[in-house]
Amino acid sequence: MPETLPWSWYTDPGLLQREQERVFAHGWQYAVRADQVVEPGAYVATYAGQMPVVVVRGRDADLRAFVNVCRHRGSVVCEGEGRRETLQCPYHAWTYDLDGSLRAAPRADREPGFSTEGLGLVPVAVATWGPFVFVSPDPVEPLTDTLGDVPDQLAAGGVDVDGLRFHHRWEGTYEANWKLLAENFLECYHCAVAHPGFSRVIDVSPGAYGLRTGRRTMSQTGDPRDGAGNRVAHGQFHFVFPNTAINVMPGEPNLSIGPIVPLAPERTWRSLDYFFAADADEGWIADFLDLDNQVGREDTVLVERVQRGVRAGAIAHGQALPRSEQLVVHFDRLLRESVGE
Repeated sequence: MPETLPWSWYTDPGLLQREQERVFAHGWQYAVRADQVVEPGAYVATYAGQMPVVVVRGRDADLRAFVNVCRHRGSVVCEGEGRRETLQCPYHAWTYDLDGSLRAAPRADREPGFSTEGLGLVPVAVATWGPFVFVSPDPVEPLTDTLGDVPDQLAAGGVDVDGLRFHHRWEGTYEANWKLLAENFLECYHCAVAHPGFSRVIDVSPGAYGLRTGRRTMSQTGDPRDGAGNRVAHGQFHFVFPNTAINVMPGEPNLSIGPIVPLAPERTWRSLDYFFAADADEGWIADFLDLDNQVGREDTVLVERVQRGVRAGAIAHGQALPRSEQLVVHFDRLLRESVGE
């Protein structure tokens, strides 16, 4: 029977640094919506793990991403989102072109031998899937390889990602390690106990609730208990390693997507961008969001309670159930392989 990850892994600052270097530095992560960076000069500041990243559309129409850190003294260059002709650091006004090259550094002409060459923003890999933009500081493979068959599963289930329209973003913070949020997402073993509203809508019984692993993906599928899925017949809940969650509920065409981002060993930030079909019924959307928000509140209590337990240090690790929690076991294996024992 497989053990969980050591519980010290959920509190150790050194392990978090190792995860940044060996996991987040090489994995593809959902970053921004493609519609946010359509026009030349449009930019959005985001993160790849703990690394600040800025995604920008160049004057040549190319989409680029950079480490959002000034090459001078290390300040974050961009905040939020907007549109600019250049990217200028607010500390000493070092100014970068939209292709990342250093354009100007005040008083540099007073420094003998100073050259802007080699002092541009550090590039980050960027790729798109439908209306979604992903980034990776140093990817080990193309985004399509990481996504595996998730796009095909969504399309087969009635979700045309290119036909969806952005509705709103939700974001929040948790007093828990990022892995607890990922592992909580990856199993519905707890649903019948902790999510009564969700369990009334989706059949979460072991024989009906589907679990499937890919190389870097983990997928769950569930049928509506009333059998009325409308245009989307089944619920789909996908996780793309290391930290991207994708949710689809049965009913109107819908999808929410977002990263799970570590802020500190015991603090995590999450966001979800919600998309619906342009003609989706507004009453259905409102009911869906009420249920989704309720599940989110319940999950916050769960993961923060687990964090208090693992923080105690009284027990070295837990015991996983390889059938009911096979996606958690797969996630833990990928993490162990990435960071080492």
